[in-house]
Parts: sequence; structure tokens; C-alpha cells
Amino acid sequence: MDLQTLLDQRKITKYHLSKVSGVPKTTIMDICAGRSEIERCSAKTVQQLAKALDCTMEEIMELSSPYDSATGLPKDKSYLERGLPPFLMESIAAMKVAWKKLDSGEPYLRWDCDYCNLQTDINNAEVNQIINPEQAWYLREKYLRLERA
Repeated sequence: MDLQTLLDQRKITKYHLSKVSGVPKTTIMDICAGRSEIERCSAKTVQQLAKALDCTMEEIMELSSPYDSATGLPKDKSYLERGLPPFLMESIAAMKVAWKKLDSGEPYLRWDCDYCNLQTDINNAEVNQIINPEQAWYLREKYLRLERA
């Protein structure tokens, strides 16, 4: 969980947390936006946040940023699956079924067809610029279980 999610759950604004805790609003905004990491905050800041949010300093330290500090992109990459064309969604659905059967030990003789169809559809969508290379690799890693070299 991240700080913004905790604030949303408790229906507390960043402004209110700043006033109650004494932590500058910009610091709270930077933590919520992923520009600053809680791990890099001073013990005093963590203590003030913990007291204001009625939790322990350890619980505050366990909060993570939803953003990768190096790239600024969300850690949860599921946004890369939004807006996919129907033909790609169908291939993904078929591959999900295939992996479910294979992972459970059920014999499934058409998995290689599903795999090749999905790989072809990802490549087709990427070459025709329906999806970008980042989306294509995300889909390959997630659904074809490929790793980038």
C-alpha cells in the first residue's frame, strides 16, 4: 500500500495530514507522487506521519511508492493492457486458458497454437503501431512468459 491509498482509505487530504502532522505539504505531495521515498525521510518525519495517522513508524516505513523512482512510471504495469484491440484481447484470453490448463497439469494439445497466435498478434499490433514496444514486451513477458535478453 502507498501513502495516497492510506489517505484515501481514511478520507484524509494531503493538506489535512500536513496540518495535523507538521510535515510540509510539499513533502507529503512528493511522497504521494513518487518523487520522494518514505525510506529517505528523516526519522522525525516518519514519526510525525505515524502519530498523525495513528500507526507505528514501522507501518509508515512499509508504505511503498506506486511509482518507480528511477523511471517515474507506475510500478503496476497493468495500465499497459488498456485499450488493446479486440483481436489481441481474444488471443490473450485463449492463452490464459491454455496456461491455466497446463499449470494445473491438465493435458492440452492446442497450447502451442494459442502461444503462436498470441505471439503473432502481439508482433502484428506492434509492427502496425497499434501498441507500442513497451506494451508489446509487457504482453510477451506476462502472457508468453518470455524474458528480455
